[in-house]
Amino acid sequence: MSIAARWSIALGALALSLTASGAVAQAPTVTVGGLGYAQYYYQFKADSSLTPAGHQNNFDVTRAYINVIGKFGHGITTRVTTDIDGRKAAANQLSFRLKYAYVAWTPEKSPLTFKLGQIHTPLLDWEEALWDYRMQGPMALERGGYVSSSDFGAGVDGNWMFDGVNMQLGVYNGENYNGAPGDSRKDVSGRVSVRVLKSDLGGRVGGLRVTAYGQYGLPTTGGRRQRYLGLVSYKSKAVTLGAEYAITKDSTTGNGAGGTVAAARYVQGKVFSAYGVLNVPKSAVALIGRVDVIDPDKDSTSTATNSAANVPVNRQTRIIAGVSYQISPNLRVLADVDLNSLQHGGNNKFDATRQTAYFQTQFTF
Repeated sequence: MSIAARWSIALGALALSLTASGAVAQAPTVTVGGLGYAQYYYQFKADSSLTPAGHQNNFDVTRAYINVIGKFGHGITTRVTTDIDGRKAAANQLSFRLKYAYVAWTPEKSPLTFKLGQIHTPLLDWEEALWDYRMQGPMALERGGYVSSSDFGAGVDGNWMFDGVNMQLGVYNGENYNGAPGDSRKDVSGRVSVRVLKSDLGGRVGGLRVTAYGQYGLPTTGGRRQRYLGLVSYKSKAVTLGAEYAITKDSTTGNGAGGTVAAARYVQGKVFSAYGVLNVPKSAVALIGRVDVIDPDKDSTSTATNSAANVPVNRQTRIIAGVSYQISPNLRVLADVDLNSLQHGGNNKFDATRQTAYFQTQFTF
């Protein structure tokens, strides 16, 4: 066999090898996983207005997610997440609905990822990764009804210097994933987080970080919707610390007496939250603590404890404390108390349903 023939065979084998390698690299993958929160809870106070009356003493499942994630060539990924939500249906049954459904594209060597569909909103997914105890309950702004974790829209994520700077920006319907799409009005929201000091934990939440979030929108009902938040955090393998302050502004318009257009009134709220986690060295035990202060209307002088819908109109202060144990990478348990007080509140229905002891679990597969 001639030298030329040998070279031809060698080059052909090399080409086939490279083609096969490329085919493997481009092969799509689809993974299925899940996340669930189950709990037992006992309320400290009893009240005859509750249904059923007396102490609440129950087992329940608060959330369950099924994630289907596809990864394809050319930087294309997809995600569909179903959400079984805690008892918000009229019949007090668990509700099955869609949480995420989107396609994402990351151009080669680009720090940007573009998303379209039912996507993450900029704040909550990031902050829940920082706090890492969503099993206990929602973050302060979500608990106050000011933001949601998912909405229909288009957005872009950015990541520079190995998450030294990460950001998310999007345009959304503004009525959240659990509401109807609404009208032509839209919301714009964004978050940027900058790491100013490294720790022994990397990623998008590790180290000492300064984070800002803003949202400006036009609700379907008319008026304006604004949220502005600043957050300072530190996360290492041993410690998590975070403190945030947010200002919320909402206005509504409507018809006054005789069909005249009523003047819009801005309702300005304030939200403060501080939290910490201490992972006990050389153990699977962690101590958690958190304080949330939510004031829906800082200018309100009302002494009412509840509105017609049992929604407080004055400042709430919530204290959370607990101990967790990581049984395995797939199972964490948490024993905690959740104590919420209401400005001008007494032994009313609001208080009776919000001073609770929990035993909670988080399981993944």
